[in-house]
Amino acid sequence: MSRVIVVASGKGGTGKSTVAASLGVAFAGRNRRVLLIDCDSGMRGLDIMLGVSKSLVFDIADAVSGNCKTEHIIYPCSHTNGLYLIPAPQKAEDELSPEVLWQFIESVESQYDIIIIDSPAGVGKGFETAVYPAQTCIVVANAEPTSVRGCVNVRRRLTELGKEDIRLVINRLSKRGFFKMNFYADLDEIIDETQIRLIGVVPESTQVVAAIQKGIACTEECKALAAFRRIAGRIEGENLPLAVC
Repeated sequence: MSRVIVVASGKGGTGKSTVAASLGVAFAGRNRRVLLIDCDSGMRGLDIMLGVSKSLVFDIADAVSGNCKTEHIIYPCSHTNGLYLIPAPQKAEDELSPEVLWQFIESVESQYDIIIIDSPAGVGKGFETAVYPAQTCIVVANAEPTSVRGCVNVRRRLTELGKEDIRLVINRLSKRGFFKMNFYADLDEIIDETQIRLIGVVPESTQVVAAIQKGIACTEECKALAAFRRIAGRIEGENLPLAVC
């Protein structure tokens, strides 16, 4: 049975989809067979990040409506063996219901070790669909007050929906910028405010962002890649240290 993980955020611009894609790459690097499901209907972007946008013909709405077979909407990532993508519908009105997404995942989960769902930002209907089948919920924040407040809203809604395994990733952290902006004395303040257990800190990385936006593999070793590998290991229960910025 697969482990189903949702990646969410309280507001846009946190790098949530970058986290989802990078975790997919990290798990594939651990010899896991990984399926990424883009649930951001009308705003899909994982196909660009994984380098498969030119190959797209069908999306998940086509499969559930019977317009194509399931295998027609599963696209192999061009730069990472073992990583596959199901793109979101092009139209926002084709958004799936929570029950339909759950049933769809049940039909394919035996083929994958890890299923990662990229949720729309915020806590709207698309968010509730994305989190419905998830066992582990990753909430992505930046070290700034508006982002942290959004995480509080996400954590509250996840709790209302009965989710228990909720983890925090602080993304795009610049040590110099953190202390210069002086929003928080330290990361503990962010953790205390969100009331979410920290599972990883990802340093700011132009290399990772540039590679992701070009749909290619990041081949230059950096602290951000090490952070994603550690997060993947920690999700699977390994006692690994947080990345150091």
